[in-house]
Amino acid sequence: MATTAFERVQMARHPDRPYAMDLLNTVFTDFVEIHGDRRFADDAAMIAGFARLDGIEVCVVGQQKGRDINERQHRNFAMSKPEGYRKALRVMHLAEKFGRPIITIIDTPGAYPGIDAEERGQAEAIAFNLREMAGLKVPVVVVVLGEGGSGGALAIGIGDRVLMMENAVYSVITPEGCAAILWKDAGRAAEAAEGLKLTASELKKFNIVDEIIPETNPWAMPSDRVRKSQKAFDKICDSLKKSLIHEIKVLTAVDTRKLLDDRYKKFREMGEWV
Repeated sequence: MATTAFERVQMARHPDRPYAMDLLNTVFTDFVEIHGDRRFADDAAMIAGFARLDGIEVCVVGQQKGRDINERQHRNFAMSKPEGYRKALRVMHLAEKFGRPIITIIDTPGAYPGIDAEERGQAEAIAFNLREMAGLKVPVVVVVLGEGGSGGALAIGIGDRVLMMENAVYSVITPEGCAAILWKDAGRAAEAAEGLKLTASELKKFNIVDEIIPETNPWAMPSDRVRKSQKAFDKICDSLKKSLIHEIKVLTAVDTRKLLDDRYKKFREMGEWV
C-alpha cells in the first residue's frame, strides 16, 4: 500500500483502476446514456444518463479515461471540452425536472486545455456548472474515483456529499504542474504532492470530502488480466454502493430549502482565512 502522497497519485493513475464504466456495469443497473449538449457535439470524455441504484432511479454523470490507446484517444483521456460540461449539466437539469438524485463520478487529470476548447468557452462552461450545480433542487452525491484534477473535476464536483476512494487524489493542479510552476522542475513532483495535501486522508481532515471508501486492492477491476482481483473489486463496489444508497436515502428526506442551504454552507466553510 501507498505510504507517500505521490504513491497515491501513481495509484490513482494506474490503468487497472476501476473507471466510471466499471461502476456503471456493477454498482448500477439499467443505465441509459444520453448524448450531446444540444449546442455543438457529444463529448465522449463525459458520460451522462439515467440508471438504477438498488432500485432507486438516479442520474449518473462521470468521466471515462479508456482502457486501451484507441479508447483513450476517443475519450480524450477523460479531459472534457465545453460540450462535455454542457452535456453533463443538461442531463442534471433533466434529473432535477423529474426529481432524480444525481451521482457524479470524478476521474480526470483536468479539463482539456486545447485552443478549440478555449474558443468554445471552456472557462465559462466550468463556471456555469459550478453556479448551476449549487442550486440543483435534488440531492447530489459526488464520488472522487481516481484523479480529481482542478476545475475539470470541480465542474461536476459541487454536491451535498463528497465520497472519495482511499487511493484517489483531488487537487487544484497535478504535482508535475505544481513543481514546474514553483521550481521550474517537474521532477520534483513527489515533493509538490506532499505540499498539495491531495490524498483522501488529508482532504477528510479539511472537510473537503465527507467519507473515504476503503480499497482492499488499489488496482482491482473486473477483467481477465486481473481475475484474482475480482473479489477485491466486488468488495470495493459493495462498500461504495452501500455508502451511495445511504447518502441518497438520507438526503432525499431533507427539505429542499435546507438541502440548498446546507450545500451552500458546505462550500463556503471550506478553507482557512488568516
